[in-house]
Amino acid sequence: MLYFLADLSGYFSPLNVFRYLTFRTGGAIATALLFVFWLGPAAISVLRIRQGKGQPIREDGPQSHLTKRGTPTMGGLMILAGVLVATLLWANPANLYVWVVVFVTLGFGSIGFYDDYLKVTKQSHRGFSGKSRLLLEFLIAGAACLMIAFIATPGLANKLSVPFAKDLLIDFGWFYIAFGALVIVGAGNAVNLTDGLDGLAIVPVMIAGASFGFVAYLAGNAIFSNYLQIRFVPGTGELAVLCGALLGSGLGFLWFNAPPAQVFMGDTGSLALGGLLGTIAVATKHEIVLAIVGGLFVLEALSVIIQVASFKLTGKRVFKMAPIHHHFEQLGWTEPQVVIRFWIIAVLLALVGLSTLKLR
Repeated sequence: MLYFLADLSGYFSPLNVFRYLTFRTGGAIATALLFVFWLGPAAISVLRIRQGKGQPIREDGPQSHLTKRGTPTMGGLMILAGVLVATLLWANPANLYVWVVVFVTLGFGSIGFYDDYLKVTKQSHRGFSGKSRLLLEFLIAGAACLMIAFIATPGLANKLSVPFAKDLLIDFGWFYIAFGALVIVGAGNAVNLTDGLDGLAIVPVMIAGASFGFVAYLAGNAIFSNYLQIRFVPGTGELAVLCGALLGSGLGFLWFNAPPAQVFMGDTGSLALGGLLGTIAVATKHEIVLAIVGGLFVLEALSVIIQVASFKLTGKRVFKMAPIHHHFEQLGWTEPQVVIRFWIIAVLLALVGLSTLKLR
């Protein structure tokens, strides 16, 4: 919205600063942060009144979590509201990539919201049917990948870029739509599995979001992408604004989610934010880099897959409890120790992932 002010007021107007991507990204961070700060207390109060008992706490989970009874969930609504307001205000509305990412974010957020609603109203961990939920996620993600293939430069559509190799593109053909959808759905559910401790998911999400804001800025800039020998994807630079909105909203939410949490993100937020990151990775042709930058989410998802597969095949469990953050709680780590150590791992993985931009 503010981007068009520069066009309407003339090229040499002081408002021309709104053309600058870095300025608008900074504006999105500040706007989202202040909006969530402003919205938070009222939103938490409404959620607490509406939900009564709050998010149900598993009896078979870590006993320390039983003290969290009564904490409201669906706090992801605060994050999504901040992201949406800041994006609409600062991003270029003519950029189709922005709308594709918003489409996935709101679509996944709606699925997560319905799941949270069922859990809260029934006071049960059995929310939305797993098969129905995955089907809807794949439909949304598949539609987004079709739109990205339509928007993308013909030479890049349906192709996978490989890190560390400047000229290697793997042509998946139309199978890329299924691959891209798998990346988006996988990212959404991996973040969802990570969201189990106060502050555990939101900080790695912000780290990954900041990393991909940088990736989007470079991939969408012909000069920088040529210098770094990464794929130039016209139009994706605008996604840096959306990543800025995510960073600002995440910081605002962390204020209320810091231990002891006043509100939980819920599937409403975790599923949506994972989908957002996955879609940006697909749009910028950095799907493999997402697996590195978001390696913590991959680790959490793999721990669940390994645990379920091992128990079904052998009747034995590999971990004391899955996802893996609960395993370390069972080993005696306190919740703050698990959270802060996992944050450190997320930072290190982000640095490794970003290093692939130069190592070509």
